[in-house]
Amino acid sequence: MAASTPPPPRSLRGGKSPGILSAHRAIALIAFIFLVAALWLLNRPGPLGVAVYEAARGKVEATVINTRAGVIEACQRTRLSTITGGRIDYLGVKEGDRVETGQVLMRLWQGDLRANEAVAQARLASTRQRQNEACARAVQAQKEAERQEELVARQFVSPSAAEKARTDAEAGAAACASAKAEVDTAARQLESLAADLDRTVIVAPFAGTIARINGELGEISTPSPTGIAMPPAIDLIDDSCLYVKAPMDEVDAPKIQPGQPVRISIEALKDKRFTGRVRRIAPYITAEEKQARTVDVDIDFDDQKEARQLLVGYSVDVEIVLASRDNALHIPTTALRAGNKVLVLDGDVVAERAVTPGVANWELTEIVDGLDAGERVITSLALEGLAPGARARAAQAAGARAGR
Repeated sequence: MAASTPPPPRSLRGGKSPGILSAHRAIALIAFIFLVAALWLLNRPGPLGVAVYEAARGKVEATVINTRAGVIEACQRTRLSTITGGRIDYLGVKEGDRVETGQVLMRLWQGDLRANEAVAQARLASTRQRQNEACARAVQAQKEAERQEELVARQFVSPSAAEKARTDAEAGAAACASAKAEVDTAARQLESLAADLDRTVIVAPFAGTIARINGELGEISTPSPTGIAMPPAIDLIDDSCLYVKAPMDEVDAPKIQPGQPVRISIEALKDKRFTGRVRRIAPYITAEEKQARTVDVDIDFDDQKEARQLLVGYSVDVEIVLASRDNALHIPTTALRAGNKVLVLDGDVVAERAVTPGVANWELTEIVDGLDAGERVITSLALEGLAPGARARAAQAAGARAGR
């Protein structure tokens, strides 16, 4: 019986070995991985273009501004009217005229008062004449009484003659005193008429400019009745001394103190800036609107000569400097995120930093700690996808500036 022959190896029968199959699978897997990586690299988003601000040192100020427009006021302003009513008989000024202290500006018709004044002056003159006569007789009677006393002592006349002389002297003295009283009464009557005349005249209480006149020559001027506001006859302002009255938010009121520096801008003079100082903070809140509760702050101009070119009533804006730091590391205030954090561009990666802010205003904020000079702080915070770890590049750089 012939011996059996073993079967030939599988490789000799046309098959593949397990090692070759494993190598083919590895190559395919690596090719697939490279293909996926290539597709990801081709389709991945590029780095974000962000605006940055290089943190640097400079001056930073904490400021507050008015909530509504302020106004230029005159240090002295008076709205004048006659105390009594009547027809305007004299109008010695025009709107815009400059006047001096004590100058007569307006006078009402005084015909009846002048007539009464003339009568009072004549009465005063007459009573003075009677006083002179009565007092002269009283002096003579006193001398006669003294002479009679001497004669009685020498027994040349009877005591009754001396008694009569004393009685005449006392009566003369009484008549003199009565005449003096009449003179005083007549003088007071004349003063009363002078006061009535003053009621019809408007005199400038200080030097200034006539801002407005209500009334014309020959018209009737009527004073304001109690509790009823009437237009003044003459509006007089002292434009040699001006100041600013500005409403500030009640939240800012505790920060404002007399003497703090102020920058003043005027809508009508866009290229001109003025400086001043806080003089007074009103001791009460003004609530013209329910959502607008403000405190009036009075501000004096540093240079009154420069301010004289301005018109009373100009609309103004003010910026009060609460605090100032020189050589302070600062960034834009808009770069601060919630929790006092900022985003910085570290190479091409966005990083987050916690910082300690200091003096700040609406434009710049001092950074006390957490940031170094020269670091690029991202200011375009509204970009989609901007977050710590994101890739980014500086598309726009803002140079460091000194803060206001």
